[in-house]
Amino acid sequence: MKNYSAFDILGPIMIGPSSSHTAGAARLGKIASIIAGKGITSVKFILHGSFAKTYKGHGTDRALTAGILGMDPWDERLKGSMTIAKEQGLHIEFACDDLGDVHPNTVKFIITKKSGRIVEIIGSSVGGGNILIFEVDGQAVEFTGKCPTIIISHKDIPGMISKVSTILYNENINIAVMKVYRNSRGLKAAMLFETDTIVPGDVISRIKCLADIYNIREISPIPQS
Repeated sequence: MKNYSAFDILGPIMIGPSSSHTAGAARLGKIASIIAGKGITSVKFILHGSFAKTYKGHGTDRALTAGILGMDPWDERLKGSMTIAKEQGLHIEFACDDLGDVHPNTVKFIITKKSGRIVEIIGSSVGGGNILIFEVDGQAVEFTGKCPTIIISHKDIPGMISKVSTILYNENINIAVMKVYRNSRGLKAAMLFETDTIVPGDVISRIKCLADIYNIREISPIPQS
């Protein structure tokens, strides 16, 4: 039998009518901005399913924009996020499309940065203000944003998981969840770690310095209420 928390029963603290369409959307936007990093100049939101049908009436557009601006679901400024984005020179665009066999409350972020780099993220609002990110720059992943998370892109060769996990072990960093992904044997792969504590910057630097590491993303946990 599943154990339910007060958060599951009562729902999140939020501005807006729907935990899925506003609180979850704001969290999706916020974690997308964390993944993309500083210097965002424009965001195109591609909305799927229920998000696409009701995003204006439920305030999903304002919530997603608020999240990109770094706001939490209970931030009073959420209602005016579209105006704030315009004042800050952040270009916002919305489109609707079928993203395939995914949760009906799904959005694809196409984020452009000052450098010209484009970051693409896909995630879903799965109910009660909870979210799931399942794709980053074309790489399949799966995490909720509740724990500190690192995503490491690397060459698919023996020993890579051991090298990274050993560094974390030596720093007494407990791994709560570990997942690995690859599209083809011997080519590019990814590993994802959700940890009990934030991984310090010097530890991230040591992982980056390992041979055959392509890049690493650090994702700080987002507040739940």
